[in-house]
Amino acid sequence: MRNYDLEFLKRFSIVIVILAVITVGLIIFAYFLQHSIPTEPSPKAVQRVEQRIAPLGAVYAGSTGASAQAAVAAAAAAAAAASGAYGGTLDGKTIYDNLCTACHTTGVGKAPTLDHGHWDARIAQGKDTLYKHAIEGYTGPDGGIMPPKGGNAGLSEEQIHAAVDWMLSNLK
Repeated sequence: MRNYDLEFLKRFSIVIVILAVITVGLIIFAYFLQHSIPTEPSPKAVQRVEQRIAPLGAVYAGSTGASAQAAVAAAAAAAAAASGAYGGTLDGKTIYDNLCTACHTTGVGKAPTLDHGHWDARIAQGKDTLYKHAIEGYTGPDGGIMPPKGGNAGLSEEQIHAAVDWMLSNLK
């Protein structure tokens, strides 16, 4: 071999040894670094810290706080009333105009129109039966169909009663 080949092999070997030492050093450093990461604190220790840093009191807002609570309660009551069909109204005419008129003015589905000829036999069965048929639905022997709550499940029983009462009071 020539002299410069030997010189190259020496320097190359030294570079490889240095890189191997650096690699081994990094592996050992990573091993110690991994074991130096703190462990998770115990739940009791976390609980004690949270108790120490918890606030001692609250701010009293005076009448402003009370009025805000009253406003929230009023808004909740209004939302509950509005969540019923037709705003929760118990006006039979409003319910009839918005829901019942589609069938009971034209006789669709053999629905009785607002005249005594169609209603006298039904009235003889009693109001409770009329209410029950309006709430639960009814299929008559002549093929007439009344869907439960007139097809609007959002109606309350009181609203159904109001609509039936209005219809009975407005028979011609």
